[in-house]
Amino acid sequence: MVQSGNTQVTQFLNSVLSLRGPSAVPYSEDTKWLIRQHLVALITTFPSLEPKTATFTHNDGRSVNLLQADGTIPMSFQGVTYNIPVVIWLLDSYPRHPPCVYVNPTRDMVIKRPHPHVNPSGLVSVPYLQNWIYPSSNLVDLVLSLSLLFGRDPPLYSQRRPNPNPSPSPSPNFSTSSSSSSSYPPPRTYPPSPYPSRVHTEDPSEVFKRNAINKLVEMVHNDVASLRKTREAEMEGLFTLQGVLKQREENLNRGLKEMQDEMEALEQQLQIVLMNADVLEAWLRDNQGKKFTALDNAEDAFDCVDVLSKQMLDCTASDLAIEDTLYALDKALQLGALPFDQYLRSVRALSREQFFHRATSAKVRAAQLQAQVANMAARNQHYGT
Repeated sequence: MVQSGNTQVTQFLNSVLSLRGPSAVPYSEDTKWLIRQHLVALITTFPSLEPKTATFTHNDGRSVNLLQADGTIPMSFQGVTYNIPVVIWLLDSYPRHPPCVYVNPTRDMVIKRPHPHVNPSGLVSVPYLQNWIYPSSNLVDLVLSLSLLFGRDPPLYSQRRPNPNPSPSPSPNFSTSSSSSSSYPPPRTYPPSPYPSRVHTEDPSEVFKRNAINKLVEMVHNDVASLRKTREAEMEGLFTLQGVLKQREENLNRGLKEMQDEMEALEQQLQIVLMNADVLEAWLRDNQGKKFTALDNAEDAFDCVDVLSKQMLDCTASDLAIEDTLYALDKALQLGALPFDQYLRSVRALSREQFFHRATSAKVRAAQLQAQVANMAARNQHYGT
């Protein structure tokens, strides 16, 4: 029977939450599954509550179609179980914000005034609603909290009505169950409130105890709220510090990478310097003690190291010589000392020869670079050992 009721509740909620158009409920799509879960768990735990849809009017006059849980909440007072009629409205922002709970007294019940958790209009305000935390807070824990608080201080009492057909031996209506001989099932009735009359005199010690408990609960609630604000401020500061530390970590990593790249570049430069120093030292050893006074040309004192260097020197010298010749031809043409047609023939021939010299220099430079890389690799192994 319980499983059948849960199935009907689930089907009802699925149909309501899947509606579209003007009659759709105004809950966000990402929370509808949690709303259905909360209501199914509530009805399973408290079968006296029933999910419904109804029109809720806000204080600004807006009317919306919302889900509600209507029924009774059981509570235990002085060893007897009573049912308190309530209506739990799931507002537009539920479950990110708490629901709105009202005590719904019947015709023979009156809201107790004053009450620490229920105002004269029936609106309920308890610490669980004030400390609502999404997504851990739920309707089952809310109703359990209401049952506990209402058991300490019931919010309703019964009005004493005159009996039109008095019986010789009347009995107070305090039973939690009754039988009916009617062939029709009786409508849902609420067991009476534990307060039989407004003129009921309470025990001063009970009143003092209840007020002390309420005061203690309020103090604990205030301390928890203050502690929560302090911890939230501390967490906010820690999150800010974490962001600063992450930024500093990125800066340090970037600086470390730049230093590693610079160190690699310096090591390459060191290898080049060491190689050039070896070349100079070898040349000094070969030419130490030689006299160059008998040389007709100072350039003859320097010999090329290898064939590639000799070829590069010849190509570069020829290229520069042709460049000087072209410059002289330009000047001669400007002064009119050279005919234009002869200037064109000379420039064409010299440019062709200069092109071949430059192409040869490029090939020789590539070969020298390859030989230099191979020499550096061999020297790295030598200095590494």
